[in-house]
Amino acid sequence: MTMLSFRVPDDEAAEAQRWAEARGVDRSQLLREALHRHLVALRSEVDASTWEQSPASDGELALGAIADWGPAEDWADWDDASR
Repeated sequence: MTMLSFRVPDDEAAEAQRWAEARGVDRSQLLREALHRHLVALRSEVDASTWEQSPASDGELALGAIADWGPAEDWADWDDASR
């Protein structure tokens, strides 16, 4: 693990401490989790941009059509059969 160190305004540091105490975690853990969530959000923005620039092929889209078929069997009478 790498240690990061940065400065924040006093009011934000105090608020981070209050949130950490309210959640019962260390301030470092609160900040690690916040950084992780932010990085995930940034990566998803890049993913969205990539999909816009290179949309799914016909073959990839065909898998979506298969998923729309629904269940392979008719389970409508399942309750009646088990009685």
